[in-house]
Order: sequence, then C-alpha cells, then structure tokens
Amino acid sequence: MSRTGRFCAGLALLVLALVASAAAPPSEAVAQSRLMDLINRLRGQTMPEGIAKSNGRIEATQIDVASKYAGRISELLVDEGDEVAAGQIVATIASPETEAQLRGAQAQVLASKQSLAEAEALIAQRTSDLAFAQADYERGKELVDKGYMTRQVFDQRRTKADAAQAALDAARAQLEQASFTAESAEAEVQRLQAVLVDLVLRAPREGRVQYRLAREGEVVGAGTRVLTLLDLGDVYMTIYLPAAEVGPLALNDEARIILDPVPEYVVPATISFIAADAQFTPKSVETEDEREKLSFRVKLQIDPDVLKTYRDRVKTGVRGLGFVRTRPGVAWPADLAVKLP
Repeated sequence: MSRTGRFCAGLALLVLALVASAAAPPSEAVAQSRLMDLINRLRGQTMPEGIAKSNGRIEATQIDVASKYAGRISELLVDEGDEVAAGQIVATIASPETEAQLRGAQAQVLASKQSLAEAEALIAQRTSDLAFAQADYERGKELVDKGYMTRQVFDQRRTKADAAQAALDAARAQLEQASFTAESAEAEVQRLQAVLVDLVLRAPREGRVQYRLAREGEVVGAGTRVLTLLDLGDVYMTIYLPAAEVGPLALNDEARIILDPVPEYVVPATISFIAADAQFTPKSVETEDEREKLSFRVKLQIDPDVLKTYRDRVKTGVRGLGFVRTRPGVAWPADLAVKLP
C-alpha cells in the first residue's frame, strides 16, 4: 500500500474512534470528575444571593440505657447495630439478694395478715365481754337501789365493765398496729417487685444500638450505662453561621443538606434550633471585625418521612454541607433541588 493509502486509512480509523467515544456514555472516571466539580462549586466561597452554607456533620440524639440498681448482667440480648423497638427488653440484671428479700417480705405479709386476723377475732371476743359486763352492770343498778345487792358487789360489776372496755380498746389498738404492719409489709413487697422490674432493661424508644458498654457476667453498679442507642427519628446536622447570616433565619425554615459520601443527593431539612448566644465570643471591646467572628449554632433537622424511608442508610458522624436561605423568597438553585435515591 502506498503512503497516501496508509495515511487515508489511519485518518479513517481516527475519525471512527472519535465518533465512538462521543457516542459512548461517560466513563466512571469522567462521572467522578463531574461529581467533584459539583462539590468544588458548592464548597466555593461564592453562593447565590440569599443562600448561606456551612460545613457540618450528621448527628442523632443519643439515649443511654443504664442500670438503676447494682447487680450482675445475666443476659445482653442485642449487639451493636441492632434495631430495637420501644419497650423491647435489651438486657437483664440478676440480683439474688433482692429476690431473697422479696421472699422474706412476702412471708412477712402472710404473718402480718395472720396477726391481723387474730386481732379482729380478739376484738370480737372483747366486744362480747364488754356487752356482758355492761348488761351485768346495768342490772346491778336496779338491784342496789332496791337493796337486793350490796354496794361492794355493785362496785365489782362496774370495775369489771370498765376492765372489759379497756380490753376492747387495747384489742382495737392491736388491730390498728397489725393493720399498719400488714400495709408496711405489702409496701416492701411492692418496692422489691419494682426493683426486680427495673432490673429488666428496656429500650425507652425506637432506635439503633450504637455502643455496648458492658458484657454478660459483668457486675455493674447503680447508674452504670449498659447500652447507648441512637434515636433514628431525631437526626440533624449542626452548622455554625455568622451573626449576619443567622439574623434573618427563623425556626422551621427550609434547609438543604449535601453529604460528602453521596454528593449527588440533596436531603431536605428544616431549621429546628438557633442558638441564642454566640459560640465564639470576642473581647469585651468589640471592633467591627470582631463582630464578624460571632458564630451561632444552627440545627438542620432532617425530614422525619425521609428518615423513615431511608432508615437503613442513616449514619451519624458523616460530614457534609448545610444550606439555608437568608431571604425567604429566594428560590433554591438547581444544584440544591431535593434529590433522593
């Protein structure tokens, strides 16, 4: 083949390669490059008028599950990363001493009830004795007035009636004491039963186990944390904004979140908290430049419906960017339109 023919064939192959590359979809490297361009543009210093941004990280409310009483962990039923429902049993603590005290208190309740029954029977007996003594005393009044009974015998009947009354009063006091003893014993049983209930640890609300801080067989003291849960219904990003940008913000204003690992998605959020005090306080004599350094903490609460839909993807500690509108009427730019998987 001549040089001219070889040149024409090479030119044709080059044209075909360019056409094929133009028709083919962008490679993964090209897509990643475009993604980085988006991140760099969003991280740039310039934002559209009325839009403010700040770095932040995803957080969730943490809940500690702790032991109210000392004891040995007999069962730990969940692992880190497990999902738990509100009220679910997550651990049990054994306390043989409390169980023994409960059995003793229950025996004391039975004994006090027996004493109470005996006191009631004694009152019935004393009441009968008093009725007989009173009737005997009343009959003696007529007899002594008519001279059929000596004053000495009459006084004996009166003394007997008074003694029967005193015995009845003592029996009533004994019944009252037995009643107090029974109530005290029952209260002790209820207290110990409540202790045993508290030794069964339950999840206070729905969430995910973040940390297991104890193991089965370990002895824990009162107040010792056993588990830490994440409330996946209360997830937010904390950002810090200067005073000039915080001023126009209001609670429940719309916000947007973009996370570093998945910058192609835009997560909807609302402003749930604005700090009343600056986090970085300058000197007492403030210049105009120092006032610019004032920063306020702002919480961007992620939409609960989004959290429910993507519950298995929620992770805390992830870094990203938070965006707010300092002018309510400003439209969100196309790059910050809500976009979810």
